Amino acid sequence: MLRSSLFRSTPFRLALGFGTLFVCAFLAMGLITYQLMRAELSRGLDNSAREIWEVVAATNADGDLEDIVGAVDNYARLSNGQDRIFVLLDPEGKRLAGNFARPPVESGLSILSAEEAGLSGEGNYRVVSGKVGDNWLSVGLSLAETDRLASIALKSMGWALAIVILTAFALSAFLATRIRRRLDSIADTMDDVSNGKLSSRIPLIGNGDDIDAVSRQVNTALERLAALVEGMRQVSTDIAHDLKTPLNRLQMVLETAAEKIERGEPASGDVAEARAEGHQINETFEALLRIAQIEAGARKARFAEVDLAGVVSSIGEIYADVAEDDSKTLTVSAAAGGDCFVIGDRELLIQMFANLVENAIRHCPMGTRIAVSLAQTGGCLIAEVGDDGPGIPSSERENVFRRLYRLDKSRTTSGTGLGLSLARAIADLHGASITLEDNKPGVKVVASFPAIGNTNTQ
Repeated sequence: MLRSSLFRSTPFRLALGFGTLFVCAFLAMGLITYQLMRAELSRGLDNSAREIWEVVAATNADGDLEDIVGAVDNYARLSNGQDRIFVLLDPEGKRLAGNFARPPVESGLSILSAEEAGLSGEGNYRVVSGKVGDNWLSVGLSLAETDRLASIALKSMGWALAIVILTAFALSAFLATRIRRRLDSIADTMDDVSNGKLSSRIPLIGNGDDIDAVSRQVNTALERLAALVEGMRQVSTDIAHDLKTPLNRLQMVLETAAEKIERGEPASGDVAEARAEGHQINETFEALLRIAQIEAGARKARFAEVDLAGVVSSIGEIYADVAEDDSKTLTVSAAAGGDCFVIGDRELLIQMFANLVENAIRHCPMGTRIAVSLAQTGGCLIAEVGDDGPGIPSSERENVFRRLYRLDKSRTTSGTGLGLSLARAIADLHGASITLEDNKPGVKVVASFPAIGNTNTQ
């Protein structure tokens, strides 16, 4: 249902405004056409009157008055009603021949009414007058036919103008109603979102117009908003479940330490354990805040060109010995050349790869081989961090990206359960996609970055 009156809607007013401009243009064109047609008809009538006057005047070439008198009488008799009028006067003004009595006094073209010509009825005549020898000859043609044609043209333009006005109004109402309904659908969607229905989306027509383009952008923003809200809800749930245990354990350790102190027993071990628990909880909250910062896009101000091959090589240098100390092997292969550049934050990218490598080192058994690679495919840079460890069930591969989510087999190991969540947040910030795939055996994390062309040597 429309939210407001059609006549008060902006689309209708705009459409009606353009319709009014079109009507004014049509009216101006019609008036110009009418004036041009009227002038052309008058010019044709004047030419006809002059030609007839010249033909009649030519009968007096030999100065024979009877010839011109007979010609004037013949023309007057043959005229259809009062469509054409003729008169021949002598020098004293006495009518010698013709069918009207009072010619105009001036020579040349003039307008004479039927009343002035002494004729019955109404109407005007276009009269050509001049001297033929010593006599005065006047020839007039009725303007009735010209006026009739002009009247028909004027009525036709009036009907056309009425049709144009009605059409413009109808099209304005149709277009305004259509646009208004689409705007109402946007308003309804935003009302649903403001009332908590985050799954609501603006319907698209699919014709690719500007409203569809804006609606698509709004839908993308709503999807992002829904994901963030869902992430916040999930974080709240995960914090309630996963941090409750360490907090309870911390409380129990502190209570035990307090009881020992009251009994005079040493409690340094319990205090150290409490400090470790507090440090672990603090790390978890710091990681959550860091993810929130990254998802808010606060670090985009520091974006610059980053050599992703250099980042991957740095990871190999940093963690090769760490993996070897943990009885694992780490190999790194990065595409050579100066075309492995992305727009991003080098520090965050290093942290993303570090999290992925640390995750593999922490959760894989001794003897596991971990491989980090970077290759260019088309316009993308594909980075992979894989291992030949026990892997992750396919049903859990999306869940492990959730904050504080940990597999059952990983709950006995250290960690916050935020490594992969932080990696995905960093990837999203850089416009990259990140997925888990089967490494057969093991699992590999695949991140696809949009590359930029760069020929700089650094």
